[in-house]
Amino acid sequence: MSRSWPLYRALVGVGLLCGGLVVAVFELTKPVIAHNQAEALQQAVFEALPTAESSAAFRFVPGSGFEPAESPAAEAVYAGYDAAGRLVGVAVEASGMGYQDTIRVLYGYAPDEQAIVGMRVLESKETPGLGDKIEKDPDFQANFKRLAAQPNAGGDGLEHAIIAVKAGEKTEDWQIDGITGATISSAAIARILDASAGVWAPRIVAHREDFQKERP
Repeated sequence: MSRSWPLYRALVGVGLLCGGLVVAVFELTKPVIAHNQAEALQQAVFEALPTAESSAAFRFVPGSGFEPAESPAAEAVYAGYDAAGRLVGVAVEASGMGYQDTIRVLYGYAPDEQAIVGMRVLESKETPGLGDKIEKDPDFQANFKRLAAQPNAGGDGLEHAIIAVKAGEKTEDWQIDGITGATISSAAIARILDASAGVWAPRIVAHREDFQKERP
């Protein structure tokens, strides 16, 4: 016991020192990471809402509507405004299961057009060269220049479900032209947008005035 004690003491000391260093590095880098994440999210908002020049965070209060929120906030949405302060759309984060893992996206919804007007993939682990085309393929991205997402009469979903079809077979403005060889990933994006827009589009259309309160 007496011979092993110095070794044991040294191991405990090294462990405590390493643990302290890990915590210190984490605390020192946390503000930098948070700042970088906020900047990346802001950039994504402007990609999802191409005509926006400024943005503000809001949160939805059931039974009331939208109210300003500290950014970033849990379940926040981001209103985008043009140079004159007019609302051009609202960016919403959504996620769902893809082929490999969870896919996170940010899409822009324009209440006047009742359509999705932009989409940015925030996180994806889809197969390189195939599934990751949801991020890079210009033809696929073109689906989101104006993807119809009109709320239904009851205000509890969409008039037409957003669905993915085979590449080149799109006939309706609520359909997404899929990517050849990456149909699972394409369909995953359609499911994610359909589920999310089915909730958020009716809210945004019904309470669009909330985003203009106290705006110039």
